[in-house]
Amino acid sequence: MSLAPLLNAPFAIQLHAFAAMGAFVLGIVQFASPKGTLPHRTVGWIWAALMLIIAISSFWITGDSIRLAGPFSPIHLLSVLVLFMLPAALWFAHRHKVSAHSKTMVGLFTGALIIAGLFTFVPGRIMHAVAFGP
Repeated sequence: MSLAPLLNAPFAIQLHAFAAMGAFVLGIVQFASPKGTLPHRTVGWIWAALMLIIAISSFWITGDSIRLAGPFSPIHLLSVLVLFMLPAALWFAHRHKVSAHSKTMVGLFTGALIIAGLFTFVPGRIMHAVAFGP
């Protein structure tokens, strides 16, 4: 394992990857921590900011060979979804709709971090090189 492939990547990829790693760790912390507390809300806002960084930075990552529209691939649809679902999840929390907030946040974590994250380990991608070598 070596961070060299990631550290040698363009800034947008580094920002995207490190924000995703931070969001993954904070997401796990959120799942394990008591809900509705000041620490939960504080970490939640940081997590939301990281998710926003992940979604926005993805639009500068256009190296995929599968193009949908211009330089964008189908994975960019997930970024658009995050840009809609994240504010919805925050609105649910603000309105004390705990169940809707929880389901939306778990869905964002699962879809945008776990499932999409697994695809970054496909051979030929930077995170595959980080984890398994060139």
